Amino acid sequence: MIPANFDYIQAGSVDEAIQALGEHGDEAKLVAGGHSLIPLMKFRLATPAYLVDINRLDDLKYVRDDGEYLAVGALTRHCDVEKNDLIVSNAGVLAQATHNVGDPQVRHRGTIGGAVAHGDPASDIPSALLALKATVVVRGPEGEREIGIEDFFTGFLETDLHDDEMLTEVRIPKVPDAKWSFQKFNRRAQDWAIVGASIVCGDGHAGVGLVNMHSVPFRSEAVESALLNGANAEEAGDLAAEGTEAPSDLNASKDYREHLARVLVRRGLQEAGR
Repeated sequence: MIPANFDYIQAGSVDEAIQALGEHGDEAKLVAGGHSLIPLMKFRLATPAYLVDINRLDDLKYVRDDGEYLAVGALTRHCDVEKNDLIVSNAGVLAQATHNVGDPQVRHRGTIGGAVAHGDPASDIPSALLALKATVVVRGPEGEREIGIEDFFTGFLETDLHDDEMLTEVRIPKVPDAKWSFQKFNRRAQDWAIVGASIVCGDGHAGVGLVNMHSVPFRSEAVESALLNGANAEEAGDLAAEGTEAPSDLNASKDYREHLARVLVRRGLQEAGR
């Protein structure tokens, strides 16, 4: 339960962090809250030779209104996301999903950027960002790239981030008039979801993100298409397992997860007025 030896680098700016990543490549990892990386290091599932501490990059801690979207700095803590008035009023499903992350101690240290960059299909936050059809901004030596959230996740715990890039911002389209719901089924409070669902419905907008139903955070295009074509909650919910690759493990079988997905999406759509 003790990590392998590593060298510690404290970055004073985004440029310094990117420089460190460029110098050390895949032997370096960024750390902010550390809730995802440190447990992997303790089990020796990750053995970075260098940890680049970005906690002091205060210029990446913000939520602001940039017109058509909300811009959220990658180092914004979960506790600040869940309580921010702009997010609550324009992207309520993200505030609710974030409220369901761990306990208050976790939410006061973890960051939205860390939750996204880790790419865990069992994480609540990516599902909300998928339903909102957010984008992420990454920065590296060659400048910035903006990536659609669905394209950002490429495999199990894998993303489109290059070794010399860091995630700097999440951009969330504003949907102040949309109805939404966040559903989570777990054994105990604060546990990871066995299955979860983020749902956003509005004029011309249908977004459904699922938790723990694929090797990557999964957007249900089948349900979204049905909603846009006028399906009701029962009809659309029946499609929730289409295209998924739900895992079987000690918590639930593949078939049970598919059943849960249909139930939770149906409940969420009903709560959202469909």
